[in-house]
Amino acid sequence: MCAVFHPRRLPALALGALLLAPAGAARAQAPKLATGGQPSMPAEWLDQDTGHRVVRLTPADGSNQSFYFHNRPFLAGKDGDWMVFYHSDAQGKQLRMVNLKTRQVQPLTRYFQKVGGEIVAPKRREVFYQTGDSVYATHVDSRKTRLVFVFPADFRANITTLNADETQLGGAWSSDAEKDISRQYPEKKDYFRRIYEAKLPRTLFTVSAEGGQLTKLFTDTAWLNHVQFSPTDPRLLMFCHEGPWELVDRIWTIDTKTKQVKLVHKRTMDREIAGHEWFGADGKTIWFDHQLPRGATFFVTGTDLKSGKERKYELTRDEWSVHYTTAPDQKTFAGDGGYPTSVAHSPNGQWIYLFRPDGDRFKSEKLVNLAKHNYHLEPNVHYSPDGKWLIFRANFEGESQVYAVEINKTAS
Repeated sequence: MCAVFHPRRLPALALGALLLAPAGAARAQAPKLATGGQPSMPAEWLDQDTGHRVVRLTPADGSNQSFYFHNRPFLAGKDGDWMVFYHSDAQGKQLRMVNLKTRQVQPLTRYFQKVGGEIVAPKRREVFYQTGDSVYATHVDSRKTRLVFVFPADFRANITTLNADETQLGGAWSSDAEKDISRQYPEKKDYFRRIYEAKLPRTLFTVSAEGGQLTKLFTDTAWLNHVQFSPTDPRLLMFCHEGPWELVDRIWTIDTKTKQVKLVHKRTMDREIAGHEWFGADGKTIWFDHQLPRGATFFVTGTDLKSGKERKYELTRDEWSVHYTTAPDQKTFAGDGGYPTSVAHSPNGQWIYLFRPDGDRFKSEKLVNLAKHNYHLEPNVHYSPDGKWLIFRANFEGESQVYAVEINKTAS
């Protein structure tokens, strides 16, 4: 099955060309404002608390959301790098693309009532996504769409990741009993412990990116979740044992060829937690939020997959973030901050942070004040492909939009 979607080109924002302008040039034109201090922010401004330039990447024509923190949304184009994102309005939900240089926005897919699976394949120049039981791929240049796979009635599952050579999609299947718990208790605070305690079967699987072949890799009564392929090793799949983090040895890998399962980090004390794991860009290290014990001391820790050795960088309670990530060159880290009722109970943690390793600690820099942002929507920070911007989603203007903050700045 193949179809061509003919997108209607959306107008670029008037100030789009300024996105990659030097910081000094932008400073002369952008007003200094409190981020979220007014119902409608301008297309760009200087955060009055940090001095860093912030731009809105998406037009305010509905709700727009960037991808989850470990799902890279970028691909190269002749006219600059593009980022794929979700757009929602009264017609439904669709995938769109924004040019990071010009801020021109183009629809990528038609509208759906529900769509997920957010996977960009830069080598194939396709975007994979799922609606209902069907997985599709749309080519970003031709807009041709193909049906990749339809899950059978006895194995309804969801794709979440693509391997390094872009031949296999991966994910985890859940039982009908687990799906019933999620339907009955839609709020995380209500379903989370129920699913963990139910000990229902879950199965890791792969599906050929060309379609037609489903492979069941591993089944366990642990809550298998957070499935991610290595960015460099096509056979290495990471997953977690979901549940209350202080009760689980969470981070695991499986070799999709040998089916060998390996624990990445073993807890060493009562109520220790390790979670929200992700691969470094070179695939050699798995990094994670690490607390020793929960809510007391805070680290970002990385496990070297070859040697098993770990590196820990300590940070303060206010610097703790819902999600962290690493730069393309792996020299710096970033975080999306936290809120007062989060695990860290940070009184002043609602910031987009840049972290620079300094010995065994992080030296932090605040980039955007998110005091006006409701963390019910997690910001999910990404580095831009050139490493010069941090991209995040936020709702301080009401509906969710996607923003970028420039990492470097010049003196006022």
